Formats: sequence, structure tokens, C-alpha cells
Amino acid sequence: MRTVNGPTDRVVIVGAGLAGLSAALRLAGAGREVTVVEREVEPGGRCGALRDGGYVFDTGPTVLTMPHLIADALACVGENLDDWLQLEPVDPLYRAWFADGSTLDVHRDQDAMARAVASLAGPSEAAGYRRYVEFVTKLYEVEMRDFIDRNIDSPLQLLTPDLARLAALGGFRRLAPKVAQYFSDPRLQRVFSFQSLYAGVSPYDALAIYAVIAYMDTVAGVYFPRGGMHAVPRAMAAAAAQHGVEFRYDTAVSEVVVERGRAAGVTTVDGERIAADVVVLNPDLPVAYRDLLPGVRAPRRVRRQRYSPSCCVLLAGSSARYPDTAHHNLHLGDAWRRTFREVIDEGSLMSDPSFLVTNPTRTDNSLAPEDRESFYVLFPTPNLTARMDWDTVGPRYRDEMVATLERRGYEGFGDAIEVEHLTNPADWASRGMAAGAPFAAAHSFFQTGPFRASNLAPVDGVVFTGSGTQPGVGVPMVLISGRLAAERITGPDASYRRRAYPR
Repeated sequence: MRTVNGPTDRVVIVGAGLAGLSAALRLAGAGREVTVVEREVEPGGRCGALRDGGYVFDTGPTVLTMPHLIADALACVGENLDDWLQLEPVDPLYRAWFADGSTLDVHRDQDAMARAVASLAGPSEAAGYRRYVEFVTKLYEVEMRDFIDRNIDSPLQLLTPDLARLAALGGFRRLAPKVAQYFSDPRLQRVFSFQSLYAGVSPYDALAIYAVIAYMDTVAGVYFPRGGMHAVPRAMAAAAAQHGVEFRYDTAVSEVVVERGRAAGVTTVDGERIAADVVVLNPDLPVAYRDLLPGVRAPRRVRRQRYSPSCCVLLAGSSARYPDTAHHNLHLGDAWRRTFREVIDEGSLMSDPSFLVTNPTRTDNSLAPEDRESFYVLFPTPNLTARMDWDTVGPRYRDEMVATLERRGYEGFGDAIEVEHLTNPADWASRGMAAGAPFAAAHSFFQTGPFRASNLAPVDGVVFTGSGTQPGVGVPMVLISGRLAAERITGPDASYRRRAYPR
């Protein structure tokens, strides 16, 4: 495994997102002097918070899986997860709402889930569910060690016995037909394949290896931190600070200082120079190349990469309550395959929307004033390569989102809104996300594993972390990304290395 050359005693991390914080904890545990420079006034990055009128909204991810990865990062400095975060199991994990009016509660408990599947679609589908759990569990065990939680410099490094096991499992088939081996009911096929959208590809185009995402939520479970998802970066930053990491908030970096072909620190927009032996960049990788490494040409795979779809997110503080909703609600339209074609291939808005509604106050009522509810509504959209004028489209689409919600059972949703904030693809771009795509580069075959943008820059002493580099998108992946970035600095045998994959 390649590592940075020369001294690595002083490290500056640009960005206090989850990946940057994961790297900071690991580097501090390995004895490095770490400074984190963050342009916002608090940590979080995409996992941010917005406070308005007594409501506290998460602005980024809302689904937390694999919390042992947070525990692993905290353990690098001798801290225990339970001392920093109160995690509540979410049950059901999701409530799926189908176009025919039926619903399905998705449970982590396999017996409860088998009963729910049998009630919806019969005993043969319940048996298929149990076989599917066996498949994704084996997939997880094979993929994690050799293909996800590992720095990969060359495709030749994939030539391990696990590659043959992965092929034997059918990991290189397409996801949708693979899922159809276990479920004949189209409703269940959708519940267990929609996760490919997180990876930026249609289940009809995605490889079956991405069924591992279904393992991470439907088998390993979904959690919610008291205080909202933003409690995770707050806890990680506080633990890091307690163990010597210096945080410089409200400080924007203008560029990486490069001397004699090697990073020597960063310069802030105020002209201050912060010296370092190594610089870790947590901003979106293409943007980091563009804005922070002047004169450094990004690799061809970065310049020509395809991006994931974007989304419109409506944060709403409301006087309405919908007793039939769960914490996470998946509303799946009837025109399933057409939806992916419209958003990904045609660059158009969904004609028959499928969307997510998260109602976090069902688990933590401290996130809203008394007798009020908060909602996080996410509609997938094309990214900015579709060249829509979001100044014009955005307000209209907000109204269309509300109208769709009201048609799908959220009666009076629009009139009950007391506080609202809408984020569209242009807004994501203004926050530093290339192509307005918060899910970064799509996980097509040639943008996965060793073909994804490397976390080592062409400039020695510069390391990338976050969803734009290996291993990819999602909270678990960016936490692992922080570990992989730290290993580029310390080497793979550092004392903080802990590889535990609980089932």
C-alpha cells in the first residue's frame, strides 16, 4: 500500500465532516499533531444542522447504520461510544408505502420481518426473504475486508480468494435480476433494491455487490442519535478536542501550500499560513482539486467522472401529525423503472415520484417545539448536468412536492407548515458539491474500488477523504474513508487499527 513520503508529524485536516473527523481521531490516537480547519462555525459538513423557530433539522443524512464504525473511531483515543452518544434503535427501520395502497414495515428482527413479508405476499416470499438475508450477509463478509475497508492502488490487488467467492455469489450480476431470484413480488423487489440509488445508479444497472447496502440497514439495523444526526459529528469533534486535536472553526482555506512538489501546509482566506507535513482534504474531491490545489491538474477519471443524481430536500416544521407514519417512510411509485430512467438517463423530473419522508420527532421530540413535528422530505432529481434553471424550477417543484405528499396521505401538509427550508441541486452546488450532487460520483463499475478517484493526490503529502474517493458514498463509507486516509499517513499497521465486523 502506498503512503505519503517524508515526515508526517503535523497534519492539517481541511473540513470537519464525518470523514475528516474519523481521520482526526485515528491520527490523534497514532500520536500525530492534528489541526482541523473548518469554514463553518461547528463540525458536521454535509451532516449539518439547521435551527429555526425552535426546530432542529438535520440537513444531510438521516439514516444511521453501522454505528460500530463510530465506536471504532472513538476507541482510537480510548473513548467509548456510549459515553458520547445515545443511539436509539429505529423500528420499523422503514415503512414502505406502495402504489396499490399496501404497506410493509421493514424490521431488523428476521422472524418479525419474515412474518411481515408473509402477511404482505405469502409464505414463499417469506422464505425468499430468509435466503436473501443469507446472501447479503455472505456478500458483506466477503466484500468488507478485501474490497471496501482497504486502500487499493491497483486492480491487481483485487486478485484474492474473496474475488472468486464474490463472483460465485453472483456479485457481478445486475442487482435487480439478482434480487428477483429471491422475490417474485415487485413490491419486495423494490424494497430490497432501492438502496442502489444511494450509490447513484439504477438497480437495473447496478452490480449486485451493492446489495451490501441492504445488509447495512435491513440486517444490521438503523439507529437515530438523540439530538439528531448532527449529534454524531458533535460527539466525534468533542472527543477529538479532548485528546489534543485543535479545531479552527469559522476559518476557510484558500489553498494548499506546495513547496518543492510537496504539501507544506495551507493558507486561509485571511492570509494566515498553517504549517503541516501532511494535508488531508475533506471537501468534495473534484472541488478540492479545483479550489484548493491551483496548478494541479485533476486526473482524467476525476475530470470525466459521472455524478449521482441530486435531490430536493424540504425541511418542514409542522403543526400536523400523521399517526400512520414511521420514523422513515419510503413512498414507492408505480412507474419504478421509468423513474430511474427519467432521473438518471434523461435528466428529467420524476413523473411518478418515489421519495423518502423522515419524521424524526417520532423518536426524539426535543427536535421540535411542544406538540409540533419535523419532517425531512427527499425527492430524487437530476444533478446539474441536466442544466435545469433551479431558480425557476425550484419554487414550482416545491409546490409539486407538497401536492404529491398530500395525494399520498399527508393531508393538509402545506397549510400546516410553520417553518420550511428547501434545498435544490443548485443549493448543493453552492455548498461545495460538484454538479450539485450530494451523493458524489456515481458507483458505476469504472468508478468503484480501484477505479474510483484515489485518496492520494499527485502532490506528495496531500490525501483526500470523503465520499468522492474510496470506498464511496454513505455514512459508513465516509467513516471508513477517514480510516483509509489516516492509513495513507501512518501505514496499515498503526496501533489504532481495529477491524471488527459484527453481525
